[in-house]
Amino acid sequence: MKRLLLVDDEDAIRTIASISLERIGSWTVVSVSSGHAALAAVRDGGPFDAILMDVMMPGLDGPGTLARMRGEDVPAQHVPVVFMTAKVGADERERLLSLGASGVIAKPFDPMTLPDELGRVLAA
Repeated sequence: MKRLLLVDDEDAIRTIASISLERIGSWTVVSVSSGHAALAAVRDGGPFDAILMDVMMPGLDGPGTLARMRGEDVPAQHVPVVFMTAKVGADERERLLSLGASGVIAKPFDPMTLPDELGRVLAA
C-alpha cells in the first residue's frame, strides 16, 4: 500500500480527501494541517510515496513548504508533490509546475474521482 502525506489547513478537506484516497484509492494517508507540520511529518513519519498539498495556507504556504522540502536535507526531497488549489488558471498552474510540483488538482475536487485524478498526475 502506498503512503501519502495530505497537507491542508481545512479540516473538512482533509477528512473528505482522506476518506476518498483511503477507501477508493487504497492509499495510507497521513494528514496534517500546515506546512510546518508537513516538514515535521517528512522528517519523522516518512517515507511517503506522494504529497498532496494545498497552495494557500496560513504561515508556511504550499509553495514555501515545497521549497523547504527541496532545499533541505529531508526525506521528501524527491517525493512527487501535487498541489490542490482553487486558482487553476494556466498561469498559476505553470507557476506551480515551475516550482517543482508534479501536478495541480483543482479545488473543489470530486471525492469519487480524486484517487484516479491523483493517479493520472503521478503517472504523467
